[in-house]
Amino acid sequence: MSSKLYVGNLPYSVNDDSLRHNFSEFGNVASAKVMTDRDSGRSKGFGFVEMASEAEAQAAINGLNGQSVDGRQIVVNVSRPKEGGGGGGYRSNGPRY
Repeated sequence: MSSKLYVGNLPYSVNDDSLRHNFSEFGNVASAKVMTDRDSGRSKGFGFVEMASEAEAQAAINGLNGQSVDGRQIVVNVSRPKEGGGGGGYRSNGPRY
């Protein structure tokens, strides 16, 4: 198990500091980041928290998954690596006629 957690369905009012504070109840938080829109700076409604150990990560999952934060039931689980080869960018497959 990893100590990096995905946190979903976050209210837009949650920021990095409040996310860190919520998880610190379950152990030492190595990092906490709410993902934001590049253009508007507004929260995308999810983030990532890295706990100091797997045991603390599991405690946070057990304690926070399904809990209500500002009226929204948050989802907390182990973060999985992003699948796929990515997207975007320019790829030339030769000329199109």
